[in-house]
This record gives sequence, structure tokens and C-alpha cells, in this order.
Amino acid sequence: MAQGDHLYNTYRPPAQEFVRGEGAYLYTENGDKYLDFIAGISVNCLGHNHPAPKKALTEQADKVWHLSGMYQLTGAKKLAKKYCDALPFAEKVFFTNSGAEAIECAMKTARKFHYDNGQPERFDIITFQGAFHGRTFATINAGGNPKYLKGFGPALPGFIHLPFGDHDALKEAISDTTAAILVEPVQGEGGLRPLPAVCLRGLRELCDEKGILLIYDEVQCGAGRTGKLFAHQWAEGAEPDIMAVAKGVGGGFPMGACIATEEAAAGMVPGTHGSTYGGNPLAMAVGNAVWDEISKPEFLAQVTRVSNFLMQQFEGLKDEFPTVVDELRGKGLLCGMKLKKPAIDVRAMMLERKMLGGSAGDNVLRLAPSLIITEDHVREAIAVLRECFEEAKGLDDFEAP
Repeated sequence: MAQGDHLYNTYRPPAQEFVRGEGAYLYTENGDKYLDFIAGISVNCLGHNHPAPKKALTEQADKVWHLSGMYQLTGAKKLAKKYCDALPFAEKVFFTNSGAEAIECAMKTARKFHYDNGQPERFDIITFQGAFHGRTFATINAGGNPKYLKGFGPALPGFIHLPFGDHDALKEAISDTTAAILVEPVQGEGGLRPLPAVCLRGLRELCDEKGILLIYDEVQCGAGRTGKLFAHQWAEGAEPDIMAVAKGVGGGFPMGACIATEEAAAGMVPGTHGSTYGGNPLAMAVGNAVWDEISKPEFLAQVTRVSNFLMQQFEGLKDEFPTVVDELRGKGLLCGMKLKKPAIDVRAMMLERKMLGGSAGDNVLRLAPSLIITEDHVREAIAVLRECFEEAKGLDDFEAP
């Protein structure tokens, strides 16, 4: 085995090793500069080396690193209050280390709610094709993607997977065993597909009518990424009962949260759930600092302005390269393009030109830059994409597997 090959082979990273970051850029050891338009997959919302979370982390590191929920977590209580003050539905928060754990807590909360209300048979959770909810046993079963389930034993019961956007199938699937509907307001891995506001409001009305809970997975589309604090806020009157968040809320430090109404969370009493590191003082120090930045109205207004400018530039590329670009996707700064040429090849071309991006399902080129980017960063990115699309014209058309 070669030196350095002791990591699980679950990724295929390129040769570049980044040793430093500043704003929207990453740097290799030899000083090569890369424009980062994936931000750790929607994570580094304030870019690299932002002074506010860095200051909060270093100050907390001089105090106490870890306590666990066995003791009072002052930073966690402070951050939970900020979430609940800002979100009309929010009354209770459980902090986690990741998005998958936040989803696990959300699903447990929903099932426990019905159990405590005398309906233990209500445990089915409805999800939608193309969804991605995490990599744990429960979350890969919630997502239902055969690629992620293969090799990990029989499918777990309690999950019903429906076609994305099929309203009739949804109404037909709801039964006396339905506990909750779990949905991403903007699908990330599934190809940057936003749910229209009318659909989110329809889900809220349907859940109220049927007595089931509505869970939003805002792990990737939350934390200001769409120009609102959370993506569902673009749809007035579509608040969830439970919401899972992570990624951007920590600005690069691992943390997540399950946020719920008091009624939904009433059954989550001592002994029902826990997390050794959830609410960790270091994570909470960073989380508070990140929230204080991304919740500023002027910050969110800038995200909207820049994302609108970026989408205008995408429109120009679509017109300029009709044999490469099929359609535009996403919302805010969780955006991209469905391509007619292999997106993974275009992503490699971007890397050769010192720009980082991602890909997603349905052959989508995914971009999720930090929320501090400017129009100049957008112009730089568009120049790279133009070169890549020019080269991509010579590739064979993409054929779905």
C-alpha cells in the first residue's frame, strides 16, 4: 500500500491539495489559486477564513471545548433562541453534528409524536424520488436511491418513495399509517430542483387535513443560500412542523439541528434521544457567529442580487451554447445547469482552469459558492465556464445510464 492510502476508498479526489483559503478562493501549497464555487458542498457560506467565526472559535477554544448535554450548554441555548425568534413555527431545537443526524432526529420526532398520541401504527414517512437525506442506514432508506442502498442489506420498512411532483400519487399514498412527509424545498443531489411555492403550501394544507407532520430537509438549501434564511420562506404560509438543517449553519464547522414546534417535539423527553457532541461549545460558538452574519437583511439582499446576476449570466451561456446547456436549475446560490454533454467531464475541465464546482443527478452541473461572492467573482466563473463549454461542444451527448 502506498504511503497515504489508508483512507477508505469512498472518494476519488483530484491531485490538488489545498492548504489555505481566503474568501472565495483556495490555495495549494505551491500557491496555485482556485476559485471555489462549491464551498464544501454548500457549507462554507461565509467563504474561507472569515474573521467572525474564526474569532468566535479561537475565543471559545481558550474556555471549554466539550461538556455534553448532561450539563448546561449556554451557547446552545443562545443559538436555539435565535432560531426560534426568527422562525414562526420553531419552538424547540436539538443540535447535532451533521445533516444526517438532524434528519434522523426529525424522523424519530415525527414517529414519537404519533405514538404518544395513541397512533403507533403511524410510522410511514413519505419521500420523493431524487431526494438525498444522508448516508446513515435510516437516511439512505428515506432517500430510496437504489445506488446508495445497494450492498447494505434489505430495505428498511416505513418509507414510501413517490415520483417527484406527482400530486395524485401523493394523495393516493397517504393512509392511516402515514406519519410524515419529508421533502427538500430545493432538491440538491437530485438535480437542483426547487419545489414551487404553491406546492409547498399545498403540502402544508394536505398535512393539516390528514393530521400528519411536514418535515423539511433544509440541510443544503438553508442558511441563506436562496436569499432567505431558509428556502421554504419564499412560500408564505408553508411552515413545517419539523425542519432539519446543517451544512451552512456551521460555516465549515460540523454542526446541524433539528428544529420543531413544541407540539411535535413534546414526546422527545429524557432517554428518547441524545448526542454526545450535539451542542458542543466550539460548534455553538461558531454557529452563533455564522447566524449573526447570515441573518442580517443586507447580507441576504446581497445574496439575492448576486444570484440574480449569476442566473442572468447563465441565460447568456444557454443562448450561446445551445448544444451544451439544456436548462437552468436551482434557486439562489444553489444553482447550475442541466447539460447535454457529460457534466462530470465539464467539471474536470473547470478544475483544469482552476475553478471548483460540483455535479448532481440528472446530469446537472452544480454550483454552490460561498454567499459572500461578488459580481466580479461571477464574471470570473462565467469566463471559465465559457471556455469549458466551448471545449465541451466536441464531446458526445450525455446518455443517461
